[in-house]
Amino acid sequence: QVQLEESGGGSVQAGGSLRLSCVAPGYYYTNYCMGWFRRAPGKEREGIAAVDAYGSATYADSVKGRFTVTKNNSLHGLVLQMMSLKPEDTAMYYCAVGYCSGMTSLTSPPVLYWGQGTQVTVSS
Repeated sequence: QVQLEESGGGSVQAGGSLRLSCVAPGYYYTNYCMGWFRRAPGKEREGIAAVDAYGSATYADSVKGRFTVTKNNSLHGLVLQMMSLKPEDTAMYYCAVGYCSGMTSLTSPPVLYWGQGTQVTVSS
């Protein structure tokens, strides 16, 4: 089992910011692609951001312009910077690693491994 180490969740007021980080084993960071997903209570999982093999990011419409995803090569990690947070962003956020061909589809990602999740709570 491959472990993805997530960190950075927490509680914040609407309009605030949070930064999530996910570190993957070097082999998977180098040879596969990573993304962030979330699941809010009572809702289906939503893909929110992923990076393809060329380093290009794809975002869900719900977070476009507010969230930024970047790769951290020194840490073998994927960072999600979340700005202008809204109460509807409240969810458990999961990091994932999977096949690059399709990872940025966000809707049906070919995920190999999921992280444990980190909770983000945004209050109004």
